[in-house]
Amino acid sequence: MDAQTDTFLSSVLNSLDILEFVARHIDPSVLGALSEAVGPRDEKYREAYALLGNDASAWLKLAGDETLAAFDELKSAFALGDMRGIYKALRHAPRAQEALYPHAALDPAVNRFFIDHALRDNADILARCARPAKDNETGVMHFENDNGTRGGFSLYVPETYTPDRKWPLAVALHGGAGSGRSFLWSWLRDARTYGAILITPTATGPSPKSTWALMGDDTDTPNINLMLERVRERWSVDPARMLMTGMSDGGTFCYVSGLEPASPFTHLAPVSAAFHPMLASMADAERLRGLPIFMVHGALDWMFPVELARQAQRVLTQIGAQVTYREIDDLSHTYPREMNAQILGWLRETA
Repeated sequence: MDAQTDTFLSSVLNSLDILEFVARHIDPSVLGALSEAVGPRDEKYREAYALLGNDASAWLKLAGDETLAAFDELKSAFALGDMRGIYKALRHAPRAQEALYPHAALDPAVNRFFIDHALRDNADILARCARPAKDNETGVMHFENDNGTRGGFSLYVPETYTPDRKWPLAVALHGGAGSGRSFLWSWLRDARTYGAILITPTATGPSPKSTWALMGDDTDTPNINLMLERVRERWSVDPARMLMTGMSDGGTFCYVSGLEPASPFTHLAPVSAAFHPMLASMADAERLRGLPIFMVHGALDWMFPVELARQAQRVLTQIGAQVTYREIDDLSHTYPREMNAQILGWLRETA
């Protein structure tokens, strides 16, 4: 890779960190401040993009184009105060990461990007994670989960996987109108760093619903169970460390599905989720007794006010669940990726 291309790759990776910052801090009350923070990085990125040669690798050009599209749409959405437009713009970031990830074993900068921020300078972890993926055995795989489809799933198996031990498994559920293929990138860095098999399903609900079966017939639970069977038949999963987590509607579905008596999940971690006491009153008492639940909610959540989470903590604790509660002062209704490492550590410690 020549110096100019290397500089552009660095610009893409730095820009994706900025887009992650935006995704973490979206709040209707701070759009002006976010726009000001993004502006200089946007301009710097465009300067680097303009110098990219026509002979750039296709994967790098694709990652660069998706990053540019995110900046273009963000600029317009910020100007209009359009929250929906901001969320739409940020959908380009996972596509850029998907283009970059196959080169993590080949390029040290890409490898470093897909490590937990706190450990990006750890030489042992960098060396361990630089292993190449094995076709149909490790790395990122997609099963009937192209963009725009429903009911499939994406899978990540760490490149360090060996079948001689049992591996923790996380099933991470996207928010409303999301997809498992995109939500994979909210968790891959941590699954890769700390060693966990990751499944990110896409809800069966068709557009424009595009969310989990929170009312009516539950077509998602049996679909997720089929995914689990498929993965557990092929890879060595620890039956004592099976986590269901999710954001927003995905977090609410953790309660709906995860409190079922027959649920195979040993741990639940709903994030920024809605909860109604009726869910607890309808749940099986034996299922709830001692069930480890890690709840995360933002004090600034404008969609599901934080009092819902506080109430859920009280109710579930009273019934007998083993509740860990984290309330984040500066979190609005967004996904706090910084909590993933804590959730995986909790999964290990409470198994």
